[in-house]
Amino acid sequence: MLPENSLFLIPFSSGVIFIIAGFIMLKFPPKKINSIYGYRTNASMKNQERWDFAQIYSSKKMMKIGTSLAFSALIGWIYQPSENIATILGLCILLSAIIFLISMVEKKLKSKFTKDL
Repeated sequence: MLPENSLFLIPFSSGVIFIIAGFIMLKFPPKKINSIYGYRTNASMKNQERWDFAQIYSSKKMMKIGTSLAFSALIGWIYQPSENIATILGLCILLSAIIFLISMVEKKLKSKFTKDL
């Protein structure tokens, strides 16, 4: 039975969502630059080559980070703080993963496409 602990539920469910979304983006990447679907930042939308690279790179990273998030849910299986603390910690883990993903992709875009700057 799964614990009803936000420190477990938030990272685990987010991790599964990251893995599924990353897989879908990898298998069905958006072909053209758009404002609806895909990894959309100013750096990734500068040209088609950057866009294509960002979609593949971010989807692979998203699946890896999703796996890490899902495994980090084990913390919530072992450590069971009060509901408020568990929710705050779970959201902090999720927010950290999102920031980490964006910073990794932006750093890679900047290093790969130095001539475009």
